[in-house]
Amino acid sequence: MTAVSRVAIVGSGVAGTAAAILLAEGGVDVDVFEIKPDLTALGSGITLQGNALRVFDRLGVWEKVRETGYTFDVVGLRTPGPDAHVIAEIPDAPTGGPDYPATAGMYRPDLARILADRATELGARIHYGTTVASFEQDVDGIDVTLSDGTTGRYDLLIGADGLHSAIRAQLGIETEPERTGMGIWRAFVPRPADVTHTDLYYGGAVYIAGYCPTSERMMYAYLVEPAQDRHLLSPEEGVQVMKELSQAYGGPWNEIRESLGADSRVNYTWFTTHIVPDAWNRGRVVLIGEAAHSCPPTIAQGAAQAAEDALVLAELLLARDEVDQSLWDEFHARRLPRATEVVEASVQLGQWQLDHVQDADVPGMMRRIATLVSEPA
Repeated sequence: MTAVSRVAIVGSGVAGTAAAILLAEGGVDVDVFEIKPDLTALGSGITLQGNALRVFDRLGVWEKVRETGYTFDVVGLRTPGPDAHVIAEIPDAPTGGPDYPATAGMYRPDLARILADRATELGARIHYGTTVASFEQDVDGIDVTLSDGTTGRYDLLIGADGLHSAIRAQLGIETEPERTGMGIWRAFVPRPADVTHTDLYYGGAVYIAGYCPTSERMMYAYLVEPAQDRHLLSPEEGVQVMKELSQAYGGPWNEIRESLGADSRVNYTWFTTHIVPDAWNRGRVVLIGEAAHSCPPTIAQGAAQAAEDALVLAELLLARDEVDQSLWDEFHARRLPRATEVVEASVQLGQWQLDHVQDADVPGMMRRIATLVSEPA
């Protein structure tokens, strides 16, 4: 007998769908509530490190991820400026172990679809355009009221509803994401034939210029600048800003710049960081993924840490007979220190770039982070 038989999950991102897959596979009745009307996700691409791929294998989606995305095992460093000299091609650490590539790039909506399809295949129900408006819990379970007015009774409520989690707020947890001082432009563009892995250009007109292939045909490109209010710009103005900022970078950026247009899904977000510093649960309600912690994408660990949260939580719920304090103690012992170290390392790398980008030991920092996340969660 498992600790739970019926679970509600708020949010259909990586954390929410990973938890749904694992719990449904274990025989748990699962409802996922997603406030968005469909699978459409903000953004263009996502970089997945090996430890994320290891979890995706456990979820039964690794082969589809590999077929749909683009994998590689090195990261390049290039000089800013028109020549874009290759400084180094560094073997990227296989943080998922020798059975997986070091890195995979994907189109975000493709990943969302693969995870959602797997969850529904196993029997989880995903309700779009619906969320949990309120809840009341007792020692045996939780009564939830949905945004459409209907109600339900569950053994556990998982808040996987992202950076600005409504469940976190309803729990009275005051921790909120804080800006780190950087903002990122992203665009989805055709992949130049010579782009076969991520290249990073540190310095120049912005802190970082880079790109990551997401398929044989496409990739996403990004520019990291000092955070500013860009949110009122039209899509057309966003394209123009990216074109202007990227003038300082040569190599593949020359082709990227020419391809930027109305269909490039250009978007802008701020880097943020936070971590709920104590227990992520209040009774039978628990936060995972970006509801519990967020880090700048400087080391591409957001999705990996969200997936690991879901894996550890599901393992414990399926292995235990009841939801008690010992379950939460083990969950936090396994997840809180690891997530905290990843968040701090991500922020530190970004801070080095803010303070003195030319002196930052980026390769050294990347190696230390790889050591941190290589062990299973």
